[in-house]
Amino acid sequence: MEKKIMLDENEMPDRWYNILPDLPEPLPPPLDPETNEPMKPEKLEAIFPKELIRQEMSEERYIPIPKEVRDIYLLWRPTPLIRATRLEEYLKTPAKIFYKYEGTSPPGSHKPNTAVAQAYYNAKEGIERLTTETGAGQWGSALAFATRLFDMECRVYMVRTSYHQKPYRRVLMELWNAEVIPSPSNLTESGRRILEKDPDSPGSLGIAISEAVEDAVKNDNTNYSLGSVLNHVLLHQTVIGLEAEKQLEIAGVEPDIMIGCVGGGSNFAGLVYPFIRKDGVEFIAVEPESCPTLTKGEYRYDFGDTAGLTPLLKMYTLGKDFVPPPIHAGGLRYHGDAPTLSLLVKHGIVKARAVAQLDTFRAGKIFAETEGIVPAPESTHAIKVAIDEALKAKEKGEEKVIVFNLSGHGHFDLKAYQDFMEGKLS
Repeated sequence: MEKKIMLDENEMPDRWYNILPDLPEPLPPPLDPETNEPMKPEKLEAIFPKELIRQEMSEERYIPIPKEVRDIYLLWRPTPLIRATRLEEYLKTPAKIFYKYEGTSPPGSHKPNTAVAQAYYNAKEGIERLTTETGAGQWGSALAFATRLFDMECRVYMVRTSYHQKPYRRVLMELWNAEVIPSPSNLTESGRRILEKDPDSPGSLGIAISEAVEDAVKNDNTNYSLGSVLNHVLLHQTVIGLEAEKQLEIAGVEPDIMIGCVGGGSNFAGLVYPFIRKDGVEFIAVEPESCPTLTKGEYRYDFGDTAGLTPLLKMYTLGKDFVPPPIHAGGLRYHGDAPTLSLLVKHGIVKARAVAQLDTFRAGKIFAETEGIVPAPESTHAIKVAIDEALKAKEKGEEKVIVFNLSGHGHFDLKAYQDFMEGKLS
């Protein structure tokens, strides 16, 4: 069996998969915070283009990928599916371990799969400027990359902790002409309110979302762009899983276990959703113990942001005011989760697992030693559970096929790895 399974560019999917028709029950609608009634689509037009709103609520199982978007995807797609043979040998496991490697994109993660699509639809409707939030900087750098390709302006509100922990992500965004603001900031009312209460606030994705949404609402010809959680974002990511389906078929194997790390849910959904109707597959969503949304949160309506500017979403949540500890996996520091993923967890179709920071970095180091790729701290959560499952298979003598999403490389996270190796991480 080949170690690296590649697809020809002609085999790249020409449509995205939409999970809404295949959910176990209808998705509870987003609620208007002013009326507590289901949100009217036209109210969302203040921050989103019409086509993305249509995709958000569409019941079509497959949505065509525009040629302009596919042409840009070809800069890095299709991405490889790689068998982790050296990791298997290190673990002495009979399990076969595969990872879909999304770190080959120009920004180094899976995030451009939706950033390019969102920039395209906004540009097509005449929008000249996008605002967004970012945690670790992967989403912010992806949107900066995408807006540059469509000659748009971009302002990124970066969680303050990550802004200082990951200066080179900020430099990358600025290379693509984005303006990067540490959040909370004095540029918005919501940011100023947080700073009045806590001048040393480390920030959170919820706070940064509030700032970006407020900025978009108050400025003409500006829309807001979201990197996870909403359905249109997750469906753009399914190009990952649709490719993986073909690659596993070439390898002649069927997955037994599929794993992804979860902050809002985009990279997990990207790999897993196209497989969700398969029987006999165990789906595991992995989150940090310090931000245990799926494992300890409540399933209820809550705001997607701290200031309460967004629609209310039915999801697992730790509460909009929850500010997670400043762990290095900044992309996983979010109080809520995608409504579609939350519903799948509620029905037991997806199982959630929480892991500790030091354990994830140990797994990341093992992966770097065996497979040679330094993984992003977010992705090490998936690697940790893939290793756990491979060791379980070893104990039971089972030849399980384990597939996980390596959502990005960790080249901008070497300070975190340095802190880990020097014993400075909590």
